[in-house]
Amino acid sequence: MIEFQKEILLKEYIKMMTDMIILCATLAISLSFWIISLTISTYSGTLQPVSPWRWLFSILIPLILTSHAIKKKSLDHTGALGALIVGFILTVANMSFFSALITFFLTSSKLTKWRGNVKRKIDSEYKEGGQRNWVQVFCNGGVPTELALLYMIETGPGEIPVDFGKQYSATWMCLALLGALACCTGDTWASEIGTVVNLHPPRLITTWKKVPVGTNGGITLVGVIASFSGGLVVGLAYYISQLVFVKDLYLAAPQWPVVVYGGTAGLLGSMLDSFLGATMQYSGYEESTGRVVNHQTNTSKRISGKPILDNNAVNLFSSILIALVLPGIAWGFWPRQ
Repeated sequence: MIEFQKEILLKEYIKMMTDMIILCATLAISLSFWIISLTISTYSGTLQPVSPWRWLFSILIPLILTSHAIKKKSLDHTGALGALIVGFILTVANMSFFSALITFFLTSSKLTKWRGNVKRKIDSEYKEGGQRNWVQVFCNGGVPTELALLYMIETGPGEIPVDFGKQYSATWMCLALLGALACCTGDTWASEIGTVVNLHPPRLITTWKKVPVGTNGGITLVGVIASFSGGLVVGLAYYISQLVFVKDLYLAAPQWPVVVYGGTAGLLGSMLDSFLGATMQYSGYEESTGRVVNHQTNTSKRISGKPILDNNAVNLFSSILIALVLPGIAWGFWPRQ
């Protein structure tokens, strides 16, 4: 009995120390950004320094949200640290980035838990609440984080209108970041909704054959609609924040296309993710459990794909391709002032 109590106390102590390390690391990283921005603005005058209020908001809000996510089992402790870094960088860079990020995170977390009892029967790797780790966080948020850093190097922290005519490179970065987040959101919505709302059996995107629910690369009409809707919601969040935070918006090009852009990125990103999943991610049917598995076993029957990438790598490659290609396509259609 005494040994058991000691073990519990040890686990509580380790958990407390882990939380303290995460908090200290986040504060150190955020303070370094503030000091760097002040130094550059003092000696070069090319960048606006991060204001104390922006810095405080950028550290407190991600900290509150990630603490809540740990309690709800949406993130583990490594995922929380990754989310704090991603959340801080995107928030300090641009409030519209923060709006898109928080929309992706909150909706994805809610949908992951939605009808969990059904998903548990389908998915052999289902985790209660999702419990994303640092690898999953950076595979979804790594590309937006890099783009936010490039954005701050280009323009400094702050909000700007999406306008190819006046801010070509910064606009390209904004749309690339929005596209990456909308891509991840669209794929998550399609997976979480499409697997439990099955009006018709899914079909493999490469052959159009019917496949079991949970097969990588399987798509349904519900999933396609969900992917477009997910991207649309992220684009809408970005658009609303533009209306709230950008000054003199009437002097810039119309901002409403970011909503359509988000929906398009969600749809195309989900389709690309499905194609990569069908060709480069193994799916097999385990007859003993009646579930689809993502790794080869002696008793599983291959459905599609090859064991080249896992789900995290597929998500990463999809977001990279959308971020690279879609802004260039948008440039040709974007309205000019």
